[in-house]
Amino acid sequence: MSQTPDPIDDFTRIEDLPDHVDETVTLKGWLHNKRGSKGLYFLILRDGSGFVQCVAAEDNLDDTSWTAADDASQEAALAITGSVSADDRAPGGYEIQVSSIETVGSSGDYPITPKEHGIDFLMNNRHLWLRSESQWAVMRIRNRTIMAIHEFFQDRGFIQMDAPILTGNAVEGTSTLFELDYFDDQSAYLTQSGQLHGEAMAMALGKIYTFGPTFRAEKSKTRRHLTEFWMIEPEMAFYDLDMDMELAEQFVSHVVQTVLADCKAELETLQRDTEALENVQAPFPRVSYDEAVDILRSDETAEMIDERIESIKQEKEDLETEKEENQKERGQAKKWRKRQIDQREIEINKRIDEIEEELRNLPDWKESAQTFEWGNDFGGSDETVLTWHYDRPIIVHRFPAKIKAFYMKRDPEDDRLALGMDVLAPEGYGEIVGGGERATDLDFLEEQIEAHGLPQEVFDWYLDLRKFGSVPHSGFGLGLERTVSWLCGREHVRETIPFPRTIGRLHP
Repeated sequence: MSQTPDPIDDFTRIEDLPDHVDETVTLKGWLHNKRGSKGLYFLILRDGSGFVQCVAAEDNLDDTSWTAADDASQEAALAITGSVSADDRAPGGYEIQVSSIETVGSSGDYPITPKEHGIDFLMNNRHLWLRSESQWAVMRIRNRTIMAIHEFFQDRGFIQMDAPILTGNAVEGTSTLFELDYFDDQSAYLTQSGQLHGEAMAMALGKIYTFGPTFRAEKSKTRRHLTEFWMIEPEMAFYDLDMDMELAEQFVSHVVQTVLADCKAELETLQRDTEALENVQAPFPRVSYDEAVDILRSDETAEMIDERIESIKQEKEDLETEKEENQKERGQAKKWRKRQIDQREIEINKRIDEIEEELRNLPDWKESAQTFEWGNDFGGSDETVLTWHYDRPIIVHRFPAKIKAFYMKRDPEDDRLALGMDVLAPEGYGEIVGGGERATDLDFLEEQIEAHGLPQEVFDWYLDLRKFGSVPHSGFGLGLERTVSWLCGREHVRETIPFPRTIGRLHP
């Protein structure tokens, strides 16, 4: 997504090259890759806005510039001047014919090379891994997602407000709280959610949203969990559950369609198949909890899982055949073709590993679905299986009250149920939105606080909201990293935040 050029810059950004064809420009960035032969180098420069190929010919450069090109190693900082030409064969569709090169900062033996690295190595070097092309794409999509979120709410008259990071209240239960020993004679925690304070702000301003970090002392090591992540939490006065669901589906649709429109290059870099994302259009199918349980237990679901097992078994056989044929060809192949074969083998091996893991899991998923008991919360596999029945996200609503938070309003037609809802993303990404209608009855809330074993005195201010002009109101929360993970097609949420914090990681 091209931006208006910054008037302070004394150089050109790579993303602005389409406006400078046949002109001489100066780029400043870092050497991403380098290849060449005698008297000629192809330098791939990155500057944060994009990547471009710079052709450095010895005949066209003075000795100082040629030496700079010759000596430059991966991640050296360079200032390159040259003319811009359009070339569909070049990365990004443009190329620089270099007339001068200046070394701004040299680079030693860079630890992250083009070869395949393990995830622990990459996470230990996260401060450098961020410079890779894939992580560049993820971070730019994260940025566009954040801006799309603000645009959506601002255009609809919402006010952005800030909830406190330090709080004396548990919102999502006490087992995942980060406790701080700072305030005299008071327990303090890092916030799990801005929702309770969001309700207070909605009573003042009508429609608000908070956007900030939240903290959960998660013991889970799954691909969906971080101990520090960002949440978007709107709260709306005079909204019931149906209005809440309608807003959530419009919100998710807006974010997805904005990223599809504005991040084509980034999605292409990630080789993201966007077909499923293109289907993300409101309205979403609405499925009650009772209906979802019936779907999980159905013969149709069992048959769907069996068919998937057979399908991916066949895919594995096809990949193994392709791998064998490629290896036979490799012995007589030229260098460029060998590189292609080697890269393809990495992709094949990765996909085979994924298939083998899925084949190990699917029988358990089938059993979990077939034996699912009413009253339980859905696990990750249950959410995945449910979304297989639809071509877009779904909204599951009216959950058993015992698995929802104390502040959820009960269904007036069935007191066993809470007026809650979850938006489940397809492709195995599961819950990205959770919310519902808030309880307004003071006596009910006091009973729920006691039943959940929470200290009522720290909720006195929250209960005041029901004493002074209480109105129906609703809200929800969307996890930014889970959403970006889905948009980017990333396997783990740790790739979607600059410096992830998990149960075993505090550095870098």
